Amino acid sequence: MGNFRFYRRVSIFPGLSVNISKSGPSLTVGIRGAHVTVGSKGIRRTVGIPGTGIYYTSHSGYHSGAHSAHVEQPISDSQQTAAHGIAQLIMLMCLIGAFALAIALVGSFAGGK
Repeated sequence: MGNFRFYRRVSIFPGLSVNISKSGPSLTVGIRGAHVTVGSKGIRRTVGIPGTGIYYTSHSGYHSGAHSAHVEQPISDSQQTAAHGIAQLIMLMCLIGAFALAIALVGSFAGGK
């Protein structure tokens, strides 16, 4: 027999939504391309380029059960600097895209009269 899955996202207002699933509720804050989700399994931060499928996700969880003894190896300063640089580059690209879209929309409304 197959697995039963359930997932529902309820938008409270732009930038804030409540997610409901079999594993419990969670709260997502952010915009398309960059958001933070807080739930029963921990905190998940995601940045990406919308529409491309390219994204980066980091997760810090509330460890429990058999996996609670696992200790993650700390990353070096150079790896952390590189990851932050990539995340900043992706955020900059998202902001540039959002500004370009806003300019295009304003131009289409102004030109259409």
